[in-house]
Formats: sequence, structure tokens, C-alpha cells
Amino acid sequence: MEPLGNDTGPPAGSPINRPAKPLTKPLANPPGGPVRNPKESPSESPPVSAPRLLLFGAHPDDCEYHAGGLIARYRSAGGPVRMISVTDGGAGHHLRQPEELRQLRRLEFARSGRLVGAEAIVWDYPDGELQCTLALRQQIIAEIRRFQPDLVLTHRVNDYHPDHRAVGQAVQDASFMVTVPRIVPEVTALRVDPVVATMVDLFTVPAALRPDLVLDVTPELPTILAMLECHASQVFEWLPYNARVTPPVPDDESERRDWLRNWFLHCVAPRRDRFQGALRDRLGIERLDDVLCCEAYEISEYAAQPDPASLSRLFPSASCR
Repeated sequence: MEPLGNDTGPPAGSPINRPAKPLTKPLANPPGGPVRNPKESPSESPPVSAPRLLLFGAHPDDCEYHAGGLIARYRSAGGPVRMISVTDGGAGHHLRQPEELRQLRRLEFARSGRLVGAEAIVWDYPDGELQCTLALRQQIIAEIRRFQPDLVLTHRVNDYHPDHRAVGQAVQDASFMVTVPRIVPEVTALRVDPVVATMVDLFTVPAALRPDLVLDVTPELPTILAMLECHASQVFEWLPYNARVTPPVPDDESERRDWLRNWFLHCVAPRRDRFQGALRDRLGIERLDDVLCCEAYEISEYAAQPDPASLSRLFPSASCR
């Protein structure tokens, strides 16, 4: 369930209660050129040097909402991407029953992943009930070891949603332990831990996100929107209802896409204001109005510490502090 909290949606109004049509047309050619499917033949596989990206979101749609631009850049460059939804997404609706919703959200997440050639995996933890347990930490350790990412993204521990906080804490607790052979011994420990970074939010208590990296992802906006459109149960049903959005979401498919674009840009506009100094000073952007969408990331102190060259490889075209 995303976003609301401090990275919020459009103004409040009257609720809406009807189902939405899912995305029927995949994005043919996302910004940056066509993407490769991770299951392509070896002759078309990505270059060895392409970094590997692993994301732990609390719910289906969290990865795309917070880091869709970076996901699109990785896939355009041929970098393998795996998105994990730690919970089953079964609580994020006002009409659909949990079992129906769990199945639907798996399909929506899978469709979003296929759109850009990324893996999209849903774990079975109940939505809205996630806790930072030893079992969750161990599962995350095993996942990181198996995928062997260069970069791991997750939520910060300062967040409005308890599921987000639980995932962020569990990834933080797993960060060093991926290198300890006696922990989760059935999966071979990593000799070098990956870089871990937290995804953008605008919360300030007890501490605001430190923008170690800032990306202008305006070129990736069509891809981000197409991925979000796959999550029709959320962006066209639950989130407008939860935020009491008015006027209602339109029925026409083209009008829905316009509505989604306006809604998303309204939600993320405060990011540009918060990180305008970095956008100006580091990226040399003089007209902030040209930045429709940006993403910011904070490097975790509890995992590998990258040098400038590594940051440039892991965050293409980003500004570094």
C-alpha cells in the first residue's frame, strides 16, 4: 500500500468505489532504448559489467513508486533487476476480499516486472502485519546471497507505514550478516557485501533522508507511469479511495492515463523542492521546472561503502554529494 504519508497524493475529496481496468498495452520502447528480458538467450545476455539491482519493498508497487526511474535505467543498460514485495499486499483495498486481492496484486506486480524485463517476486508475509523477525532477516540474507546484487534498495526505518519500517530494519540487520558463513549456513556467504541504499521519502522525524545521490528521472517518467498503471487495484481504486480523491477516476483508458500522470506528478513534486539544491549544484539544472520527477537515495552506513567510481556505476547519471 503506497504512498500517502509524507510523499502524498492529490487533494482530498469524495471517495470512489469502482474497479479499474488493468493495463492492456505494454510499453513498447521505454526511454533509453529497448530493454532485455533476463531470460534471453546467452548470446543476448547483458554484459558482465552490468550491475545487478535487488529491491526489497514492503508491498507490490513500492519498488516502482520509489525507484522506478533507477529500475528503468538498469534495464535499459541490460542490468539484471529483481523486485521483492515482502508482504502479499492483501490488505490494501476497501472492497476486494483479501484472497482475491492477494492473487490480483501478484498478477499486477508480475505484469509491471515484465514491462521492463525485471523479476517481480511476492513473499507470503501478511500485509499490514509485518514485523522485523529473525525469520525475515534470515530470508533476506539468503535472498541477497543467492542474487548477489551490486546494489540493494529498500525503505528507510523512518516511515509512516509499519511494514516499510520493518522491511528497512530487516535489510539493515541483514547487511553485514550476509558475509558471516555461520549465519544461514545453507546458503554460501558473500565475500563482499553489496552497497545498500534507502529509497526516497520526505519524512523528517527523527531524521530526514540524506540525499547522497539525486537523479533527474524525467526521461524515465513514461516507464514509471506504465509500471504503476499495471497496479490498477492501487492507483485507480484503493489509493484514490483512501485519499478521498475528487473528481472520480475516469473510465476512459486514455483519460485514466492522463489522470495517473497528474496524480503521480502531484505526489512527487515535493521531492523536487526538497532536493532542489542538489539538482542545481550537482546536476547543473538551472530550470527546476524542467525536472518533472526526481529520486534520491541515502547510502547505508551498515554495508559496503562505495567510492565515487562505484557510485557512478551503480547510479547512472546521478549527482553525488
